[in-house]
Amino acid sequence: MTAQDALASGIAEVEQIVARARTAQKAFEARGSQALYDKAALAAGWAIMEPARNRSLAKLAVESTGLGNVPDKITKNHRKTLGLLRDIAGVQTQGIVSDDPATGITEIMRPIGVIGAVVPSTNPAATPANNIINALKGGNAIVVAPSPKGVASCELLLSYIHAEFAKLGLDPDLVQMIPAPGSKAKTQALMETADRVICTGSQNNVHRAQSCGTPAVAVGAGNVSVIVDETADLASAAAKITASKTFDNATSCSSENSVVVVDAIYDRFITALAQEGGALISETDSDGIIAKLWPDGHLNREVIAQDADKMLAALDMAGQVPEGTKFLAVETKGIGPDHPLSGEKLSRILAVYRAADFADAKAIAARILDHQGGGHSIGIHTSQDTRAIELGREMPACRVIVNQAHTFATGGAFTNGMPFSLSMGCGSWGGNSIDTNLHWLHFVQTTKIVREIAPREPALDDIFASYWAEAGQ
Repeated sequence: MTAQDALASGIAEVEQIVARARTAQKAFEARGSQALYDKAALAAGWAIMEPARNRSLAKLAVESTGLGNVPDKITKNHRKTLGLLRDIAGVQTQGIVSDDPATGITEIMRPIGVIGAVVPSTNPAATPANNIINALKGGNAIVVAPSPKGVASCELLLSYIHAEFAKLGLDPDLVQMIPAPGSKAKTQALMETADRVICTGSQNNVHRAQSCGTPAVAVGAGNVSVIVDETADLASAAAKITASKTFDNATSCSSENSVVVVDAIYDRFITALAQEGGALISETDSDGIIAKLWPDGHLNREVIAQDADKMLAALDMAGQVPEGTKFLAVETKGIGPDHPLSGEKLSRILAVYRAADFADAKAIAARILDHQGGGHSIGIHTSQDTRAIELGREMPACRVIVNQAHTFATGGAFTNGMPFSLSMGCGSWGGNSIDTNLHWLHFVQTTKIVREIAPREPALDDIFASYWAEAGQ
């Protein structure tokens, strides 16, 4: 078979998968009831949360991608799914959801059809499961396009989902994936054939999703900065930043990549970080870290999302930092393309910036976001809530995370009100159509029945009186 024949065969295979999904979705919708949609979503949720299956998925994810660690992936699979199921419990996604006699409008919630979901290797089970649950909750079918390293995890997840479906008599064609070998052509075919694209992953994939011709919901890149000001509880801030930075070996887009510390408490905060396992690397010694972290202009695979001991060995830092070091805090001043520490590092390495005061800290954080990660989020540890409001008014970010471990808070937590999600919209700053966490509302659409009502036409005076009084006619 020639390469051209193989390409055509792969595209035809994707078209057949989507056709089966469309048939299954129409039957699912025809049987449609909220109870049925809820049951299907719960089946997918239990498929990943059942403890033995969760552990198998976590182990396979680490083995096949080389990213993260098993205990944290187990925690992520469990808590992200449990939180999502809590969020959607009792939510109506089918039938008449509003009927307003005053406007004459009746609103009916309906499925979109076939969702094409492009998912990353960093969360090869949790992200597909999140998308699948949301899709089923809305009465859709879904076809997942995993990254090459995420194929094995996705296959195992779908086998568990289909086993749960078999108990309930649900059609397995409601949840499918693009089989190996994956390719850009197959993913492109899925995006062009589906009814809506959901894309989480590389910015190349996001760009392709948003230009494929199918309505797409895509999310932006992370490069989180966190400010620690002079009013912060330094011990609490250091503990939370450490827990967040090291969780799943920094695979999350919400992992802190830089911390901006106000000068007045800089030394005390560095001491607090050291007590939590953060080893400070001075700016004069940072060149060696940079050279080994980006040996050929690309992030070193032996460092990305690795346990601390493996990361230190790959950086030739073993024995040069205190025993029990969990991550490296590297001092730097530079920001921009020529200063890679100011970008996303996907590793247990935290860039540390020293700011003269809070105003300077804001300016530094804004420059970092403008360089990379615009729209995603920013964090602050402070006792002055007015400063969080300042960041919300001034920073190019859709979320301001206050006094929390950023990784755990941004995508929803049981201790805050954000929707549980693994995909964060970044608004216009990040080139996205959404500025919220991806959630169930992005997997449904509505039809409105519009009836005639009594006229509501205002007089010109009702609209312009205050304007005319100031500016005249």
